[in-house]
Amino acid sequence: MRSALLMLVLAAPIAARAAEVKVAYVDLQRALLEVEEGRDAKKRLQVMIDKKQKEIDREQEALRKEKEVLDKQASMMSEETRIQKQTELQKKLFELAQRWEKSRQEMAVSEKTELQKIFAKMDPIIAAIAQREGFTMVFEKTDSGLVYAPASLDLTNELVRLYNDRNKAKGEAPKQGAPKPDAPKPDAPKADASKSDVPKK
Repeated sequence: MRSALLMLVLAAPIAARAAEVKVAYVDLQRALLEVEEGRDAKKRLQVMIDKKQKEIDREQEALRKEKEVLDKQASMMSEETRIQKQTELQKKLFELAQRWEKSRQEMAVSEKTELQKIFAKMDPIIAAIAQREGFTMVFEKTDSGLVYAPASLDLTNELVRLYNDRNKAKGEAPKQGAPKPDAPKPDAPKADASKSDVPKK
């Protein structure tokens, strides 16, 4: 009886601390596909991939035609010449495969660099949302191995909204040479542009 009472006394502070913990989660992969900067990065990377693929396809087609010619003329060549031509063709095919592999690795590095820049910008926004809402911890949906959590704890939509707002504001530049209709008079009060719902770092 005494040991059971002791366990209840010891468990009480732990339960109280656990009750104070508020957790939430974000889906960074979904956020990446939904923020404007992420979509733009994906488009740029896809353009690079398509360009490289077209170059490889052209070279591959040229080598295919070269092989067809070699096959047709092989019977009229000496064995030494035929072997030499076949060796040269195999070398070209090998070099093409190496160039494609190198291009693939370069594109993978470019993609990682682009995405890391976006993820780095997301971190302070997630921290600001957590502080504002009083969350103790915010998990990443995929990497944390999260199996289940209610949608009410998903901060992804708010992350996307604030990310787009913050980076749109930074990306906008005043237009040069544009007419200025209804310009304020020198003594007119200026609008308060300091108010914003975007959390400060």
